[in-house]
Amino acid sequence: MLSVNEARERILSHFQTTATEKIPLIACANRILATDIISDLDFPLFDNSSMDGFAIRAEDSNSASSTTLQVVADIPAGSSPTLTLKHGQAARIMTGAQMPKGANAVIPVEDIVNPLPKKERELPTSISFEKKLNAGDYVRPKGSDIKKGEIVLQKGRFIKPQDLGLLATLGIAEVEVYKKPRVALLSSGDELLDVHAPLEEGKIRDSNSYTLASLLENANVEVIRLGVAKDTKEAVTKLFDEAANQKADLILSSAGVSVGAYDFIKEVIESHGKMNFWKVNMRPGKPLAFGEYKGINFIGLPGNPVSAFVGFEVFVRPVLNRMSGSTRQNQLKIKVRSEAEIESDGRESYLRAKIHEEEGVKIAVLTGHQGSGNLLSLVQADALLIIPAGVKCVPAGQEVEAILL
Repeated sequence: MLSVNEARERILSHFQTTATEKIPLIACANRILATDIISDLDFPLFDNSSMDGFAIRAEDSNSASSTTLQVVADIPAGSSPTLTLKHGQAARIMTGAQMPKGANAVIPVEDIVNPLPKKERELPTSISFEKKLNAGDYVRPKGSDIKKGEIVLQKGRFIKPQDLGLLATLGIAEVEVYKKPRVALLSSGDELLDVHAPLEEGKIRDSNSYTLASLLENANVEVIRLGVAKDTKEAVTKLFDEAANQKADLILSSAGVSVGAYDFIKEVIESHGKMNFWKVNMRPGKPLAFGEYKGINFIGLPGNPVSAFVGFEVFVRPVLNRMSGSTRQNQLKIKVRSEAEIESDGRESYLRAKIHEEEGVKIAVLTGHQGSGNLLSLVQADALLIIPAGVKCVPAGQEVEAILL
C-alpha cells in the first residue's frame, strides 16, 4: 500500500495553479491574490493628528505652570492648512487632519482647562493646559504605517475584509487574482436517494454530495453539481461528459470506483483516459482512485461518509490550495493528549475526537465507535487525531497530532 504522503504527492504532481484574472475590488472578498501588492505611496500621506484637539509647538508647553496659547486657525479633516504656526500659537485640529507647518504635537481637547465656547463649532480665542508635551505626541507621522515600495499583501494570500480596506486606501480598483477552480461533483450508486425522496427498502439518502459540496464551497471553489450517477455505463458517461462540457478543472466523485460488477466509473474513464486504483495505508479511506477523463483530472473518494470526508481533507484540500494559488496551510494542526488508551491497526489513522482543556492541557476523547459509516461521530467531533502508521497502541496521556475541524 502507498503511504498517505506518497499518494498525496503523486496526486499533487498533476495539478498547477489556475490562470489569473483582474476583477473589481468589490468582488475580491475571499479570493486569492495572484501578485504582490506594493504601495506606491507613504501612509499616512502626511503628518496628521490622532486626536481632536489643538496643534501646538511642543516647546511652548510647560510642566511647571499652566500654558496659554492663542488660537489662530481651525483645521478640519480634509483641509490642507497653509499657515505656519508660530511661538505662542495653536490651531484647533480634528482627528486625521493634516498638521500645519511649525506644529509638532497635539494637545487633546479633554486636557484643556479653560472654558471652551458652548457652541460646538465656535473657535476659542485661546486655550490653557497644564501638561508638558514632547514633539510627536498625538501625531501620526507621514509613512509611519506604510513606506513607499513596501510589500503590503503577498501573492497567494486569501483576501480578507480588512485587506479590501487596505487595497481601497492604496487606490487599487482592480485586483489580479487566481481564477476559482471549477470542480464537478457527483455521487454514484443505484442505492442513493434524493433528500426529498421517501426511503425505500435497500436505499439510503445521498449525504456525501451535501458534505463534499459544502467543503468545496468553503474552500472558495466553483462547484458544478452533477448529481447522482446510476449504475449504468450510459448514466456515468453522461455526467462525465457534462463535466467536460462545463470545462471542469477537476472531477470529484464518491463511491462507484471499486471493481464491483456494477461500478462503471473505471470503465468510462479508461475509455477516454486512464485510471489508477491505489490502496493507501490509512483508515478510514483505504481505497482511492485517481485518473484522467478527456484531459480532466479525476479523484474518486470512497462512498462511506466518514471516509469521503477524511479523503477530502487529506487529498482534495491540498489539491484545491495548489490550484487556487493559496499559500494557506491545508489544515490547522495542534498537539493534544489522549484521555484514554487508543488501539489502532497500524495504518495511518484519522480518528474522530472531541477536545477539552484541563489545567492548560488539551485533552482528546474519541467520539463513539470509529466505523467509516458513523457520520454522527464526525458531527460530534471537533478534531481528527492522527495516529501514525506502524503505531498500534497510543497510551493514555500520550501526545498526538490533531487536525482541527
